[in-house]
Amino acid sequence: MPEKKTALTFDALMSDLKAGHYAPIYLLMGDESYYIDQISNYIQKNVLKADQQAFDQTVVFGADVSATAIADLAMQFPMMSPYKVIIVKEAQALRSFDKLEKYALKPQPRTILVLCYKNGTIDRRLKFFTAVSRTGVVFESKKLREWQLPGLIQKHLQKQNVSIDEKSCAMIAENIGADLNRLMSELDKLVISLPENDRRVTPEIVEKNIGVSKDFNVFELRDAIVNRNVLKANRIIKYFDENKKAGSLFSYLPLLFTFFQNLMIAYYSPHKNDQQQLAADLELRNVWGVKDYMAGLRNYSGKKTLQILLKLRQIDAMSKGINNPSTPEGDLAKELIFFIMH
Repeated sequence: MPEKKTALTFDALMSDLKAGHYAPIYLLMGDESYYIDQISNYIQKNVLKADQQAFDQTVVFGADVSATAIADLAMQFPMMSPYKVIIVKEAQALRSFDKLEKYALKPQPRTILVLCYKNGTIDRRLKFFTAVSRTGVVFESKKLREWQLPGLIQKHLQKQNVSIDEKSCAMIAENIGADLNRLMSELDKLVISLPENDRRVTPEIVEKNIGVSKDFNVFELRDAIVNRNVLKANRIIKYFDENKKAGSLFSYLPLLFTFFQNLMIAYYSPHKNDQQQLAADLELRNVWGVKDYMAGLRNYSGKKTLQILLKLRQIDAMSKGINNPSTPEGDLAKELIFFIMH
């Protein structure tokens, strides 16, 4: 029986699969369906050859099958293949996992059972969960946070020998957000659009292929505010007000709050003049991000930074209707930018 593998990362799990190291049971669960689909699709397409799949691979849906029937299938030996592969999609629809507990305690070593449990996690108090943790692989696919997206974008493109600059990365992340299925689809389209002799993603390419303006986006708004460029900030806010899909308070308030919150931390850091140490204090992924905070330290006092944080909270509340019966979003944005810049 394979060695227990629990709480693996996606990359580690995929590395094991590609090396042909299979566990008898995979419990794939969580709110992010992208990784669950990637793992189960790989197993479905690659463990058995095409002619073997017809005899020894079964794909079922949780709503259409019982846990008992799954256990019975899993106990069968493969007919013409090294493994019998059973993939249960939408496993969250299964009525009772207790019926699989006995099988999970002693799984058939020539069966690979994959349970795709989406939109949540299985109750960890169940004996079935404990059994799978001991004999198989438990993988939790969590939703990524916004700050994790640029790193994911860079990593995904690097695997395809494509480079991307900081601005382009931020444009994509802020325009698409944390919908990983859509994000990966858009990135793959970008890669296809690149010429063979120039494998770089630039703001112009992002603008052409994804439709987000390279000059009027939340990244450029943040840049204008960091550098206290009043004219540029107001031009972008005006553009947002006239083009609602380009940017909204809900898209850039968190971005601005994170910046000024980190700027407040930078004021209290003993490493203001050491970029490497300041990056560590702010828990930044890259040292290049420090330059914005160095500019912020020059352009905003500690007192003003604290006032801006309070104003951001107020505008956020007003945008949700708290103490604001009628002020439109565009006017709230103008009020916020005026307060920050003056």
